[in-house]
Amino acid sequence: MDESFLRALYQEHLRTERLPSSRLAGEWLDGLLQFLFPEYSPVKFSSDRSFRLHYQTNDLKLFTILDGLSNQLRDGVDATRAAFEESLPAIHASLTEDAEAILAGDPAARSRTEVISTYPGFYALSVHRIAHRLCRLGVPLVPRMLSEIAHRQTGIEIHPGATIGRRFCIDHGTGVVIGETVEIGDDVKMYQGVTLGALSVRKDMARTKRHPTIQDRVVIYAGATILGGDTVIGEDSIVGGNTWIVKSLPAGSREYYKIRG
Repeated sequence: MDESFLRALYQEHLRTERLPSSRLAGEWLDGLLQFLFPEYSPVKFSSDRSFRLHYQTNDLKLFTILDGLSNQLRDGVDATRAAFEESLPAIHASLTEDAEAILAGDPAARSRTEVISTYPGFYALSVHRIAHRLCRLGVPLVPRMLSEIAHRQTGIEIHPGATIGRRFCIDHGTGVVIGETVEIGDDVKMYQGVTLGALSVRKDMARTKRHPTIQDRVVIYAGATILGGDTVIGEDSIVGGNTWIVKSLPAGSREYYKIRG
């Protein structure tokens, strides 16, 4: 192999900051989901002590991940870890509501256990709520790693920066894309193939709102595409399948099989 090519690659390795381990991030995510929901746990804990030990062992993985990013953390390793730990009851409560919403909204669902253990939409949302919290705490890169784990497993892509309200329901889910600055209200339901994306924007607009706002109780059917940071879908609206929308819709709209732009 060409010697200059090898030297150039080696220098690139030297210049690149040490990255968190995607394998360790995945192990930590699996362990956390097993802690939060027994449906994800491959074992039944024999005692309260073994249950707590599982959490403590898994928490050490988070410490290792954050410690490798210590010079990039806004609030330091210990404060970030503590803040995330304090948010776990709220994350669990929110996901419990999501599972109940999916159960109530899908006639094929027989139980909450079925939703948690088999529904890709619930898994993707579980990962998102964890990744979103880390994102809000200023943890670099790891939230994207987690979202890509969910993307690979479910075909659902949710940027960790997206803000999602209570009782969110993704039915089926394959091909759903939710962009970084999307804002979704409460009691929203969407089906497979929905894109909440950006219109073509310049790189210097990265810090602006580029993706749509979906207000409360909106239903978005399969294959709909809704684009643009100024686009607002008003509450109680229904967006039909394969609809292309780049302008706002007032509350209570019924937009079936139309192109609006």
